[in-house]
Amino acid sequence: MSAIDEALRANQAYAKEFDSANVYMPPRRKLIVITCMDSRLMPDQMLGFGIGDAHVIRNAGGLATDDALRSLIISHHLLGAAEVMIINHTDCGMLTFTDETLRQQLQASTGATPQSPACFLTFGDLEANVRRQVAKVRSHPWIPQSVRVRGFIYDVRKGELNEVSARAQEACA
Repeated sequence: MSAIDEALRANQAYAKEFDSANVYMPPRRKLIVITCMDSRLMPDQMLGFGIGDAHVIRNAGGLATDDALRSLIISHHLLGAAEVMIINHTDCGMLTFTDETLRQQLQASTGATPQSPACFLTFGDLEANVRRQVAKVRSHPWIPQSVRVRGFIYDVRKGELNEVSARAQEACA
């Protein structure tokens, strides 16, 4: 059985017990989380979310990309979200390669040189990356200063969140 077939079977069981049809669309906690797509991170579990509590935006590296910002702006302006958590994590795969080495590897293995993605947005320092993402969100002209933005690093070995220094974050804003 394929992984997709297993997921579909699990969905059938979930649907039989589903009782959240009337959950209101805006996030109940007025919270947006931007985090990594890494399968070791389970935002609902590690942050105590239930259905409808928060908007979770995931991508490789937990980055405030243009698409993440698009979703964040919609969540804030149309659905009332007022706080943003940016969560990176220890042992992140984005720390293990550079844009150039991955591009060379992909070109060698496929023989293709596409225009997109233009870059993979790799980074070499978790704290510096969290600060960059917080600054990117805070400095966007469509995100008011009243939106609280805080950055964290999740330790995949301990299950703990550690906040990146607010003073250092503000220095980058």
